[in-house]
Amino acid sequence: MFHATGGEPGNKVAAFFDLDKTIIASSSALAFSRPLLKQGLINRKAALKSAYAQLMFSIAGADAQQTERLRAQISALCVGWDVAQVSAIVNETLHDVVDPLIYAEAAELIAAHKAEGDDVIVLSATGEEVVKPVAEMLGADRSVSTRMEVIDGRYSGQVEFYCFGEEKARAARQLATEYGYDLSRCAAYSDSSTDLPLLEAVGRPCAVNPDKQLRKIAQDRDWPVLTFSRQVSLRTKIPHPAATALALGVGVGALAVAGVTWYGVKNRRRQGA
Repeated sequence: MFHATGGEPGNKVAAFFDLDKTIIASSSALAFSRPLLKQGLINRKAALKSAYAQLMFSIAGADAQQTERLRAQISALCVGWDVAQVSAIVNETLHDVVDPLIYAEAAELIAAHKAEGDDVIVLSATGEEVVKPVAEMLGADRSVSTRMEVIDGRYSGQVEFYCFGEEKARAARQLATEYGYDLSRCAAYSDSSTDLPLLEAVGRPCAVNPDKQLRKIAQDRDWPVLTFSRQVSLRTKIPHPAATALALGVGVGALAVAGVTWYGVKNRRRQGA
């Protein structure tokens, strides 16, 4: 379980981002199947299975049952893997693997939030060995992700903390306590209805490339709905976290879309009162 310590709720603002299908166009965990195959951690059959799962994920997304099945498969697959080796593979291949998958609109939106003085936090069900370096590359202030149990430097196949569903919302609330975020002023972005608890925990929820269920919920509740489709190389757009302002121009536009939507919603509600 994710634990936060100390601090009191304050008036700081954060933007919480899901990773898969929100910041990147596919599953971050499945995306590393090729370098894992090259290093001998998985066989060709597992790599092909991973590639097929990644294709299905990118086309249709994943509901709670599919996500749980994927988590179980990955947990079983990584039993006995050396943690240091996995981290090295991820860090060495990060740009080659992740760059083609990053949504330009997400990178720009992250830069816009940073320019506004907001903290940016990535919350993901993917393992921390993948999520943490991706979040750092994007210039995020912090990240919370799934943690696998490690015994003697190797994965046991057991999950210590699964950052999914209600646990994502709990992590956001604990971070708010620790770092002084006012959740009523915070934003959250996700593509999946499984992240509904997180979206409901903040004052500015926003659906990004939403699945069918989340799209209906967003429409019913007048939540902003954004479509991300352009992909970008962070090597040229955001070569270092300190350079996230390079993406500011278009990101402010995306931030404004969400802001205008919320202003319009509030106006309609006042007029209808």
